[in-house]
Amino acid sequence: MAAPSLRPHEPRAPDLSARAMDNLRYIRETMESAGRFTAVPGWGGVAMGLTALLAGALAARQPTSRAWLAVWLLEACVAGGIAAATMAHKARAGGTSLLSASTRKFALAFTPPVLVGAALTAALSIYDVHVLYAPTWLLCYGAAVVASGVQSVRVVPVMGSCFFVAGLLALAFPAWRDGWLALGFGVGHVGFGLVIARRHGG
Repeated sequence: MAAPSLRPHEPRAPDLSARAMDNLRYIRETMESAGRFTAVPGWGGVAMGLTALLAGALAARQPTSRAWLAVWLLEACVAGGIAAATMAHKARAGGTSLLSASTRKFALAFTPPVLVGAALTAALSIYDVHVLYAPTWLLCYGAAVVASGVQSVRVVPVMGSCFFVAGLLALAFPAWRDGWLALGFGVGHVGFGLVIARRHGG
């Protein structure tokens, strides 16, 4: 009778398919974290610009600063809804997720300047310093687009820089607030929206 083997039991080799799946998952997560956010909506920007031009024309006819502010705050809500809807549509069409690492980076860079703008708007409303609304909005929005645009295509931070310049001009020439807002949020969104739609899809 053969003597029992004294060699220790060797562990089975790890399942190759499981290792391959782990490697693929790691590669995908790495590419997502290093990738750019490409769901910035071009046609959505055009729509936002058109509603801003309409809001500017309507706001300029308001008899009080409170009514003027109400028009622009309503426009901000409308533009935000357009941006969210068209961004989600573009992401789905491109097969990307709005929960990806690049999206989170984009949102984290975009949100703080916008929150600063909202806080300053509340303070300006309380103290009725309506002359600073336009430069505050343009500067904060420009800063948000420049910061988040680092995670996106090259034209996005360029767009943000133009908003920032418009904000500086609104600060230097506050009497033309409606013109600066129409130029920035209206013409700026339409122009850059067309560029993004043609060069980077929808």
